[in-house]
Amino acid sequence: MTLRKGFLCFGLAIAVKAMAQTAFLTTDSVAVFYPKDYDATQHQPSPIFVHELTPLSPLTSHLSPLIPVFTQSADGHSIATIHVGKDVDLYGTGEVTGPLRRNGCTISLWNVDTPAYGVDDGSHLYQSHPWVMGLRPDGTAFGIIADNTWKQTITTSDDVIFDSEGPAFRVVIIERESPQAVMQALVKLTGTMELPPLWALGYQQCRFSYHPDTRVKEIADLLRQHRIPSDVIWMDIHYMDSYKIFTFHPKEFSDPKGLNDYLHLRNFKTVYMIDPGVKVEPGYFVDDQGSAGDYWVKDNEGKPYVGNVWPGPCHFPDFTREEVRTWWATLYKDYMSTGIDGVWNDMNEPSVFGGPGGTMPIDNQHGSANSVSVGFPVGNSHLRFHNIFGLNMVRASRQGLLLANPQKRPFILSRSNFLGGHRYAATWTGDNLSSVEQMKLSVPMSLTLGLSGQPFNGPDIGGFCENANAELLAQWTAMGVFFPFVRNHTIDGSVDQEPWAFGEEVLNSCRTAIERRYLLMPYVYTAFREASVDGMPVMRPLFMADPKDRTLRSEEQAFLFGGDLMVTPRWAKNVAQPHYGSWQILDLSSLSSLGDDPHQAELRQRPGSIIPMAQLAQSTAELRTDSLTLFICLDGEGKAEGILYEDEGDGFGYRQGYYRLSTLTAQLNKRQLTVTMTPVEGQMPEPERTLRIGYVKNGRVQYSAWQRGNHAMMKVRN
Repeated sequence: MTLRKGFLCFGLAIAVKAMAQTAFLTTDSVAVFYPKDYDATQHQPSPIFVHELTPLSPLTSHLSPLIPVFTQSADGHSIATIHVGKDVDLYGTGEVTGPLRRNGCTISLWNVDTPAYGVDDGSHLYQSHPWVMGLRPDGTAFGIIADNTWKQTITTSDDVIFDSEGPAFRVVIIERESPQAVMQALVKLTGTMELPPLWALGYQQCRFSYHPDTRVKEIADLLRQHRIPSDVIWMDIHYMDSYKIFTFHPKEFSDPKGLNDYLHLRNFKTVYMIDPGVKVEPGYFVDDQGSAGDYWVKDNEGKPYVGNVWPGPCHFPDFTREEVRTWWATLYKDYMSTGIDGVWNDMNEPSVFGGPGGTMPIDNQHGSANSVSVGFPVGNSHLRFHNIFGLNMVRASRQGLLLANPQKRPFILSRSNFLGGHRYAATWTGDNLSSVEQMKLSVPMSLTLGLSGQPFNGPDIGGFCENANAELLAQWTAMGVFFPFVRNHTIDGSVDQEPWAFGEEVLNSCRTAIERRYLLMPYVYTAFREASVDGMPVMRPLFMADPKDRTLRSEEQAFLFGGDLMVTPRWAKNVAQPHYGSWQILDLSSLSSLGDDPHQAELRQRPGSIIPMAQLAQSTAELRTDSLTLFICLDGEGKAEGILYEDEGDGFGYRQGYYRLSTLTAQLNKRQLTVTMTPVEGQMPEPERTLRIGYVKNGRVQYSAWQRGNHAMMKVRN
């Protein structure tokens, strides 16, 4: 595997028929372009947008030179071409292999189960995001959405070309002054990610599979014995009875509530897998209910489609239908009552063993029972709904978790999704390979997902397919703790991959890295809150530090974690650096139980920033913010500022104002450094604080004494 695998360039189909168009301006000053023969019934309601786009006025004077040209090719494809020019750097395009900068390549949007990214040379993966962001030389930026779920490709060159096998589709153009403003405009259209529960931001341990339940308990006990801060243990398909969803193995998981209680007492949450394939078996309650309600996807003859997955022959719920999603949601209530905390929706491309291209036939049919007829009705075909099968599944699952536990924030992880699906689920980058190449590839992949509107994402740390080794696990963990989603995960039959599996040295490296994540948790949670408010990625490309600096445009080794922390893996070479100010090395070795080691990523703090850190906890359940160390990196004027967001960590009290948002300010006057924390929003009472200053300069941290109250002062050394 190489970093460029999956980035293929093809000749374009020759357009033979140009189409007239109309254009409107929305209330958010976003331009929407419609081809003349646009048929809303083939595309709406759109899964991308929170609300249907509302025209404000005809677009008589264009705000942007970006005007789509709609054509139709000789083979019937619908094409939209947007000329962007030669000097634009292009990003986005969703879950993809290849470099961060997307210029000069073709990406297929057709979700597929692709172990080690090996299907079709990695030219398409588990998710589809018909979205491109452009960054001009002056730092201004734009975004392009093809509002189209049908099978299509994106080609990025001087022209951005969307080539679809479906009917003509509309195109949305966003023009803004910066890439940050483009991201904010995108989430106004697509919706923001809901604030996840705090526990979902901790370290998580998984494999395919931990079984029986005694092995799960052993893993939990070992995590605590080795003092590895951690929050979640995952259950893959072996917990089920014959791989039947919403069931438990009668011998290996005979007491799921007892298992979950055992883990909860040790401050672990549990996430269990639910696949879409329902075993065809009379007497199995899920299959009986789905058949009685006529809830299945149909074949091209109007009969329930049957495809093979883990349980053998399976039916598949037609999640495009509201009544099916409502039924699916009801299945979660009894299931979650066993104490399950989160749900993992996998195999939802949908993956079908032995199916055409590893999935359903494209002439399968969706829609209400009375709308499905023999003869492949175009508007109901799987060609239209394939790419949003996973989105509609997690949409239904989220409804189910809220129905089962209305007072808790749902956590769902999904392998397959579509642009807009961040509203329902987090994601990971699928079944990657335990290799140095794919470890490095995980950085641009996760950055690109963040730039495509999916801020809560990350890779399987250590790699999923094949075997990790000691050095790979240590390097990947040291870097991976700075991804939004942090989970160690490997395949059935591989070598053990837990932090202790390769001996004391690797265990110490992994523990040190994971401790850094937990020390930074107040900063991490604040970054997630920002993503939930305005769509800023938690993990950001370095060019967001200075969009006008063109030397940062292709940097894909180092990255920003939040807005104030630059992360450079130890394996990175010739890393571009922001040219403004002095980004100071942030040394956390004195706060870790083991100090530093050669695997840990280099951290640099943005000049003019304040980063809040907690004292070390073994889980987020133990995390406290009444004692904080505020790391100060002053700008050229001797000032710094930051923010801290706090709430209950779960539930929805924050929606009614039960949270606390505080500003942090620092000022150096001669040699006196003064730091002040000021609550500015929210009704959560202020705790009795103990603060400590960590003054960051020249690669060292000078600490003050602990001081009570919301003010702290110290004399700084020269």
